Amino acid sequence: MISLPDAEASTAEALLPRTADHYALFQDVDGEDLEAWRVARSFAPEVLPRIDECWDRGEYPTDLIARLGELDLFTDGMDIPGHRRLSPLATGLVTMELSRLDGSVGTMVGVQGGLALRSIVLLGSEEQKQRWVEPVVTGQAFAAFALTEPDHGSDSVSLETTARRDGEQWVISGQKRWIGNGADGHLTVVWARVDDPSDDALHGQVSGFLVEQSLPGYEAQVIRGKVSLRAIHQAHIHLADVRVPLDARLPGARSFKDTSRVLFATRAGVAWGALGHAVACYEAALEHARTRVQFGRPLAKAQHVQVRLTDMLATLTSMQLHCRRLADLESAGCLRPEQASLAKVFCTRSARAIAADARDLLGGSGILLENQVIRHMADIEALHTYEGTDTMQSLIVGRSITGTSAFA
Repeated sequence: MISLPDAEASTAEALLPRTADHYALFQDVDGEDLEAWRVARSFAPEVLPRIDECWDRGEYPTDLIARLGELDLFTDGMDIPGHRRLSPLATGLVTMELSRLDGSVGTMVGVQGGLALRSIVLLGSEEQKQRWVEPVVTGQAFAAFALTEPDHGSDSVSLETTARRDGEQWVISGQKRWIGNGADGHLTVVWARVDDPSDDALHGQVSGFLVEQSLPGYEAQVIRGKVSLRAIHQAHIHLADVRVPLDARLPGARSFKDTSRVLFATRAGVAWGALGHAVACYEAALEHARTRVQFGRPLAKAQHVQVRLTDMLATLTSMQLHCRRLADLESAGCLRPEQASLAKVFCTRSARAIAADARDLLGGSGILLENQVIRHMADIEALHTYEGTDTMQSLIVGRSITGTSAFA
């Protein structure tokens, strides 16, 4: 059994020991950034005793959303009066720490805060913000971000869901898939192509609509059979002529470029999430090597084990360098999309490699949920795909360095 992290840790070194921070990249974190990181770590005693069972059964512990709201961890770099202001570094550290605990919990924050809440804060009207920001940021309302469709994953700009203007209402029809919080929640930000010949600028463009999940015609089924992120539910949503008032449209969402603003802001978060998974796997491997006795000695005394741990640490350190640099660039206001894309590609690939090494080093114990590694290993597969696949992010980088687009 892997030991619980110290929830009372109050220094950067206690939160991330130097054995996992070889270049001391995070030892200088202090002030509000350190406090946010500490608060995320304090969540461990509530998560870890429950998560293996929830993951095993495919159950969604939705009460954790409210607790995350109480801890004020949904703000994700947004300025929301009365709530914690997370810097880019603090946002990354919170994402890393929650993913270090569990990928489903990290995804809860990514969906609720990074995607749904950010859509309202960036693109919503003052009335929409007054109605929804506080319930979502406090976790009292579960919110979803519905962009991906059954036939349009990576090619999300070609979405087929439509919002047709009918008098004083929008009529929304289509399907969405892989939508976190999309079933049994409260609010879904639905992205649809506008059908409104009276508005030449908006007609045919992509816009966002605030759709309450209780409305007639909104039907959502939880996707079963997942072997990744099993402690959070994703839904397949059917929208059958769902009617919403005209003021349900996000006024700041007038084309897919506005959708991309939301997605770009969360891309770096996936790199940080992958880092959290990798830290957890590396720490589990290191603890196992120190405590597991074979042939009369701890595994850590074997040369090949030390070499493997060193290789894992080298990869982990490279991931940390990517993430810390992203935070610095974002704080300076000069982070480019292709930089976030490169970090997403590198960190998810690297997390997979570290998880595979950790699983192997733990031997048969590595496939037990109680040792955490196999859960992280499975969850990393989702990060490798969502928020833009490895291929799509690589093509974004490739376009930036060659000046030529290779998108099909």
